[in-house]
Order: sequence, then structure tokens, then C-alpha cells
Amino acid sequence: MRRLILLLLLAALPARAQAPTPSIGTRHARLLIRGALVIDGAGNPTRGPMDILVEGTHIAAVQPSAEDVESSGSSVGGGRIRGPFDRVIDARGLYVMPGIVDVHGHTQFSRAGRAMPKDYVYKLWLAHGITTVRDPGSGEGIDTMAAHARLSAENRINAPTLVPYATPSADTPEEARANLRSLKARGARGLKVFIARPDVWEAIGDEARKLGLPIATDMKIQEYDALDAARLRVRSIEHWYGIPDAAIPGPQDFPAGYNYDDERDRFRWAGDLWRQADSARLSAVLDSMVARGMTWDPTFGVYEANRDLTRARALPWFAEYAMPQVLTNFEPDPTRHGSYHADWTTADEVRWRENMAIWMRWVREYARRGGNVTVGSDAGFIYHLYGFGTVREMELHQEAGFHPLEVIRHATSNGAKALGLATTGVIRPGFDADLAIVDGNPLHNLKVLYGTGVLTERDGKLVRAGGVKWTVKQGIVFDAEALRADVRGMVQRAKGATASAGAP
Repeated sequence: MRRLILLLLLAALPARAQAPTPSIGTRHARLLIRGALVIDGAGNPTRGPMDILVEGTHIAAVQPSAEDVESSGSSVGGGRIRGPFDRVIDARGLYVMPGIVDVHGHTQFSRAGRAMPKDYVYKLWLAHGITTVRDPGSGEGIDTMAAHARLSAENRINAPTLVPYATPSADTPEEARANLRSLKARGARGLKVFIARPDVWEAIGDEARKLGLPIATDMKIQEYDALDAARLRVRSIEHWYGIPDAAIPGPQDFPAGYNYDDERDRFRWAGDLWRQADSARLSAVLDSMVARGMTWDPTFGVYEANRDLTRARALPWFAEYAMPQVLTNFEPDPTRHGSYHADWTTADEVRWRENMAIWMRWVREYARRGGNVTVGSDAGFIYHLYGFGTVREMELHQEAGFHPLEVIRHATSNGAKALGLATTGVIRPGFDADLAIVDGNPLHNLKVLYGTGVLTERDGKLVRAGGVKWTVKQGIVFDAEALRADVRGMVQRAKGATASAGAP
């Protein structure tokens, strides 16, 4: 009765005030995943069938599978793993890979000025096997994100493991140092730094080292570039800003009427910097970044609309999984960040196809030299939807020339490395039980990770298959299809409310 009353009270709250729903995931003392084909995240070939034993939050054993497993106490794998088990997941014919680490995922509770259910974004992430998300300075604020990180760790909300970063706000070095101390005290586990004066940048770099706060930077166009970031021991560069800039002999060659604060100008011409960079200088910039152990998180996918706007606006998963306010937020509006595609021309798309080809070659070269490359989606902007956008980012890494085993490593162990998570991102005894159990082989086709699945032929008929079946986060098992069904329900209700209100 108390639970019913609580649910009725929550339902009566306005949408903006609603709390995330209680977690539907369950952690088992002893979970056996039986007969899986395992992609370990360390770059090794698939092995299997394998049995994976999870005890609490960690992987206890990974062993060749026995022909028959019973939850009543029989031995498994020639006596290597013994029951009883609290739950057995039959993964025969399925693939298991580490949970995906999205190092650039913005938590958003509203779009276009309208609230969304607070677990909408989280459930889309979990439904795509994403078990860890670095939130690089959420608009929801560090206090909220630190609180949600704790709630997720306690399995009180449906959410991946959250690593909240915060954006410093300061006009002087003294303000910067004080602000960093405050942000850490409020729960920030890292910093997202944008444009700053050189003296403020120096203070942020110095104070961050003292406080043990790693820095991610979206450098934009400013006095400092990637060489300065490397010198200041910045942990990761987001997108690419600052990298070609450091290799351009002279100032960036923008049109005379260019205005950085006009986003259409900014995004139209930003990628052109790759053509302006001197190759020899750019090579040296990459060497400096590698030497300093920097991560490059390219986020290709969030720029993909620039090279094919029609495709971006008509993605098949929008119909069932995109909230109306998310779609509204994507459309051109100079008052909203990333909504700049008014009068986007064929010439713009052609130029951006060339930009991305150059950019991808240098990311591939960075990895070849030993640089750490990761997967970050930056979804919620520019026709890029949560969860789906992370999978699309992986596809674009393959387009850049990476083998699917490398792509999965970027999305798992490389991401964990960037976040300093020493026991995350690899399927190995003693590591965190963060897993995605998938209907299909992502090495054959990364599209099997999409929540909408893929069309494939079976027994001479086209059938829809694929998708993540279960997501395991810190040993907590989530039914991924149930999560997707929840999201579809949210979207249907939001569309109904929009129609009732007479909104366009």
C-alpha cells in the first residue's frame, strides 16, 4: 500500500519535478552467464563458448563452457565453476563484450525548454550496453550530477556508472583556483575546460594537478592550442579543436565576415582547419600529445549531419525513441547550441565530407603512434540521439580505418583508461562486472548493437534480429528490451501530450 501511494504521488508531480523511477535492475550474489562467445575488450579475438561467473559486482571466473549447466549445483567446465547460482543467463549463440564506456555523454533532463523524464537518457544508454558515462559538464549542474552518480552507484536509479565533470567559471587565476576547490568539494571528478585567458588556463592546470582533477578540453578557437594543453597535462582533447590550429603557420584563415559567435559560421568553417594545417607540424603536434599520454576523443558522429543533413534528419530510430522536444531542439534556431543548419548547402556538405576524411586519417595515425583513442557520442545535439549515437560513433571509427576489434577496444578498455578506471573495460577475473550481452556478432556488423536491431536472413526469410539483450552494470542485470519498451512508452506519451496541447 505504501508503495502504491508513493507511485501515485510521484505520478501527480509535474514533469519537471519527477524523480527517476526506482531501478529495475537486480544484482545477484552469484550470476552465471552460460555458453557465451566472448569479445574481451583488450583486442583479443573472440573466444567461446565461455561461462562467465559474476559474484556481486565483479567477474569471478571466465572459463570454457560445459555442455550442460544446471543451477542446482552441478560443476561447470570440468569442475572449474560450481553452483549453486542465483541466476543463470543462457547466452548460447550470443556475444558478450564489456559494457561500453561513453566518455562524452551529456545528461539532459530537458530539451527546447521542455522537461523530459529524468531516466529517459539513462535508459537509452543502458539499453545500448553503455555501462559507464563521463558527463563532461552537464547543464544540469555538478550538484545534481554528483547526486545522480551516488544514486546510480547505490542502484537506486536506472543509470550507468556516472563520472561527473564540471566546467570551471572564473575570470582571474585566483577565482579559478577557488572555483576548482569548490567543484571538487561538491563532487566533481574532473573538469571540462573551454576558452580561457592564458593566465587562467595556467592556474586551472596547476590547481587541477594539486587536486587530482583530470581535465578534458573542448578548446574551441582561442589563444591556447593542443601543444599548450599537452604542456598543462590535459587528460583528453574532445572533438579536435586545438590540434590542427597548432599546426597552422599563422592565424586560421576564415572568411573576412566570419563571426565565431555565429554558430553557422563557426560550424561551417571549423572543419576547414584540417586543410590549412601543415602536415609536418601536425605530425609533431601528435607526437607531443602521445608523449604526454593524452587521449583523443574525436566524437565524429555529432558532426556527421554536416556532411549529409538529409540522412541525419531522417534516422529510423527517431520515430519510436526520440522525444518531441529533442527533435525540436535539433531544428535550426540561433538561440540553441548546435541548431545551426539553416541554409546548409551542398557546398557545405561536400567540404565537410573532405574535412572528415582528413580528420579520420589523423585520428588513425594518432592511434598508430600509440595514442589513446576513445568513443564519445556528445548526443542530444545535432541530430544525434542518446545510445544510438554511441553506436554510430563506433561505426565511424570503423570508417576511419580501425578494425572492429580496435573499435570495441576504443569503446571499452580505452575509455576506462582515459577515466583512470583500472578494473573496467575488459572481461577478466577480478574486473568489474560491466557487460553487454548481444544478439549478434558486432565484429561482423556493429549495427547489431542498435536498439532497433538489424534485418537479416534466416531460413530464407528476412527477420529483425540484434540488439543488446541484457546489460550488466557492476553486476546489476538490466533487461535491455524492457528498457527500450519503457523509452518507447515515454515517447508515445510525450507525443500524445504534445498533440493534446496543440503544439506543432
